[in-house]
Amino acid sequence: MIIKDVMTLMQSWAPLNYAEDFDNVGLLVGDPDRELKGILVTLDTLEATVDEAIEKNCNLIISFHPIIFKGLKSLTGKTYVERTVIRAIQNDIAIYAVHTALDNHFQGVNAMICNKLGLINRKVLIPQQHTIKKLQTYVPDDHAESLRTALFEAGAGNIGNYDHCSFNLQGTGTFRGGEGSDPVVGKKGELHFEKETQLNITYPKHAEGRILKALKETHPYEEVAYEIYGLDNSNQHIGLGMTGDLPEAMNESSFLKDITQQMNTPGLRHSALRSKPVKKVAVLGGSGAFAIEQAIAAGADVFVTADLKYHDFYRAEGKIVLADIGHYESEQFTKELIVKYLTKKITNFAVVLSTCNTNPVKYLY
Repeated sequence: MIIKDVMTLMQSWAPLNYAEDFDNVGLLVGDPDRELKGILVTLDTLEATVDEAIEKNCNLIISFHPIIFKGLKSLTGKTYVERTVIRAIQNDIAIYAVHTALDNHFQGVNAMICNKLGLINRKVLIPQQHTIKKLQTYVPDDHAESLRTALFEAGAGNIGNYDHCSFNLQGTGTFRGGEGSDPVVGKKGELHFEKETQLNITYPKHAEGRILKALKETHPYEEVAYEIYGLDNSNQHIGLGMTGDLPEAMNESSFLKDITQQMNTPGLRHSALRSKPVKKVAVLGGSGAFAIEQAIAAGADVFVTADLKYHDFYRAEGKIVLADIGHYESEQFTKELIVKYLTKKITNFAVVLSTCNTNPVKYLY
C-alpha cells in the first residue's frame, strides 16, 4: 500500500467534503505516493507524537486535530507547530487530519460521547446544509433499469433509512443529430422521437464524481442530457452535535457525576441546576458554545460540550444545564474509533493507537 490508499479509505468513511469551511483537513504533510510502513493514530500531532511514530516504525500519522490550522509563513522552528512539521518532514512522516469531517459523521465524535453516556434515539443536533444533490436525466425506456442500477451502485438513491429511491416519468424525447454525430437511435440529420424515462435521483455531494462516471458509462446516448440541482433539504445523518435520550430519567447531580466517570474527566463546570429530571441530552465534542441555543430548541435538559466562557453559562437562561467537560475529554475516544475502522480495512499493516497524552490542560487535585 501507499499513503494515498489510506487517504482513500479515510475519505470513503469521513469525506472531507463534510468538513467545516474554516477547517484544514486532509494530507497536511508528506508524499501521498510514498510506500506505507505503519499508521499511528492520535488526537493531536506534537513533537512527541512524531517521535512515537519514529519509534513504532509508522510513517503515516492519522490525527484528529490538524497541526497546521493557519497558514505558515516560515519554518524556522520557533513554535511547536513549526518544530512538529520540520521533524515530520525530516523523518519522511506524513500527517493526515480528519477533524470536522469526523465531527459531522453520524457515527463519529458525538456518537462516541453518546455511547459513553448510554444515549438512545439519537438525532443530529445541527444538520449540515447543502449536502444533498439531485440528478435529473433522460434515458430510453429500455435502458432505464440498467441506468438506475448503476446509479444506485455508485451511491445514489439513499434517503435516511431507505435506499434505491428514485422517481420516474415516461415521456417522449426529441433530437436531431448534426453532421458530426453518431446517434445510437435514429438517423443523422433526421428528427427523432424516442420513448424516454425521466429519472430523478438524489445523492450525497461527496459521491458526485462516482455518480457522473456511472451515468456517462451506462447511458447509451452519445450526448447525455442531465441536470444537477443543489437541495436545501437537511441531511439527518450529517451534522454537528447529537441529541439522545437516557433509557431512564436521572436527577441532575447524579447525571453530572456519571458524566465525570464515563468521560474520565477530573473536573466539570456547569450552569445552575434546575431541579428537574434529566431525560434528553445534547452533546457536541470540542468547542460547542455556538450550539447552546440549538440544544435549548431541541428540548435538551443538559448540553454536554467544552470550552464554555464565563458569559456562555448565562445563556442557559434556566432552560438547560450546560456541562463543560473539557475539550480533550470530549474528544479523547475519537482515536479509538479511527483505529477500529482502519483495523477492519487494513489487515497487513500495523495500525497503532498512540499512547501520548496530548492534553495541554493540567489539573491540580
